[in-house]
Amino acid sequence: MTTLSPQVRAALESWSQQLSGVHGAARNTVTAYLRDVTGYLEFLARHRGGTEGLADLGHLPQGDLRAWMAHERARGLSARSLARALSSVKNFTAWVADRAGADATTVLSARAPRFKRKLPRPLSVEGAQDMIAAVGEQAREDWVGARDRAVVTLLYGCGLRISEALALTGAAHPLPEVLRITGKGNKIRLVPVLPVTRAAVADYVRLCPFPLEADQPLFRGARGGPLNPRLISAVVERARMQLGLPATATPHAMRHSFATHLLAAGGDLRAIQELLGHASLSTTQVYTAVDAARLMDVYEKAHPRA
Repeated sequence: MTTLSPQVRAALESWSQQLSGVHGAARNTVTAYLRDVTGYLEFLARHRGGTEGLADLGHLPQGDLRAWMAHERARGLSARSLARALSSVKNFTAWVADRAGADATTVLSARAPRFKRKLPRPLSVEGAQDMIAAVGEQAREDWVGARDRAVVTLLYGCGLRISEALALTGAAHPLPEVLRITGKGNKIRLVPVLPVTRAAVADYVRLCPFPLEADQPLFRGARGGPLNPRLISAVVERARMQLGLPATATPHAMRHSFATHLLAAGGDLRAIQELLGHASLSTTQVYTAVDAARLMDVYEKAHPRA
């Protein structure tokens, strides 16, 4: 591994702190960005035969950038992952150029490889309902089954990410009619809570053998500690296999199902964006493609043919 200069490492540290502290990027996002940029800088050091100074990073020739991208593709990086890595590199380069007074146009104008955006794979309405029911039947203890059912009901009924559901504390019970959620980037959103969702959480709380303090996690593991999200993934996988659902029927698919079913019922795209906590409408618009694909599938199956 090529060693980066102390100056560059200090810059990486300052940049990552700004991402998390000022821009509110999630820890996993910052880690991914750092991995992308560190790999890029180490490649440049090998490719150019020496460690680059900060002032040099803003105006690298396009050939060096293309060489890095070719190297990444050659080692098996997908077009989607390379596009993300390039976005990380541009972000860091712009940050460095701003402080060094350099012109980063060459790097910032580089085009990302094209890739076909994967459509979310939601469950049908019946599939989502069956999943919630089946999840509650997997556990040997009633309170664990009620817990798992409550978590998955939150994912589908409120469109929460699993991290958001497991971040709820005892103070959230009893669930209000409108739940205040802190999502990615510390963005706050308000999400209506259906009676069936409040009832599922109330059932879990009634059966839970552990005291649920206001400042402690609402959902507990078998020994009383915070619930590990991998346990929910495992129970959903078992329910998926029991129901004969595809491998795409994951906990996150319940959130996709929430959005897709709202859209199919006539929900406004902007409102769904707010409910999901998407920063950009373009992220939410992918669900219009999902709905269109579903309609075409129905059309293909139902349309009379000569």
